[in-house]
Amino acid sequence: MDVKLTWLDTGYCRQLELFSRKGGRVKMIRFHALAGLIEHPQHGIWLFDTGYSPRFFQATQSFPYSLYASLTPVVTAPEQSVLAQLNQRGIAADEVKGILLSHFHADHIGGLRDFPKARLYCYESAYLHVKDKTGIAAVREAYLPDLMPADFAERVTFVDRLAPVELPARYAPYAKGYDLFGDQSAWVVDLPGHAQGQFGVFVRDRDHGELFLCADAAWSSEAYRRFLLPHPLARLIMSDRKAYRDELHKLHILSRNRADDLRIMPTHCSEVWETTKEGGDFSWRS
Repeated sequence: MDVKLTWLDTGYCRQLELFSRKGGRVKMIRFHALAGLIEHPQHGIWLFDTGYSPRFFQATQSFPYSLYASLTPVVTAPEQSVLAQLNQRGIAADEVKGILLSHFHADHIGGLRDFPKARLYCYESAYLHVKDKTGIAAVREAYLPDLMPADFAERVTFVDRLAPVELPARYAPYAKGYDLFGDQSAWVVDLPGHAQGQFGVFVRDRDHGELFLCADAAWSSEAYRRFLLPHPLARLIMSDRKAYRDELHKLHILSRNRADDLRIMPTHCSEVWETTKEGGDFSWRS
């Protein structure tokens, strides 16, 4: 079954390009935080992450959370929040049925509290890793507790408690995942390395074919195409450097195997961001 995916640009942070991939420039560039609007013909409106929102600035006002804002300066505006962009499309907050949380870094959960009726979907391992962290321990995980809804535990569904299934062979080297809706329209797969319990989602867009929303398993399309690891300093903040390398290599293989009929879409990639300015044109190739 096909869905419709629309990328929403929620703002950006500034960071040196060299941190994101080998051979990057010693130049500050923008890393846009994108959120995916997924419209399912039977299950309604869903989100893949929620990007930034103005709540980021509130959550980083006091020490030590202010360190996060200092290390990754963020630029966003109220009209860029996912809620505001949905409202512009005539979609109310209560119409969002579920939010898929690839991981718990602040640039992925910034708009969570805007959707009090939505079910929340994540890996249990990811949630348990951050739920009790505050202060410096939270900042080390790029996690801001104030962005989390107070009733998160009551609304969450742990995807990794579902029964894993064999993926279709066309997704190799990814072999197992979770059939989220039971109709093969959204396959959730493990993407460890960047953050504890990170996942990505294979979907089939009704206009653009198969897509892989791979979150932060790569920070750019060039990185997975050429298998370019991040700068060693960037690897210090990863939950598992070996796992990150392995997952980036899987993306590299997948991009070679499916160069003509699958688009791999990292959350912070400038090429993916360009699609938000062009009416969702996914004509570039992996």
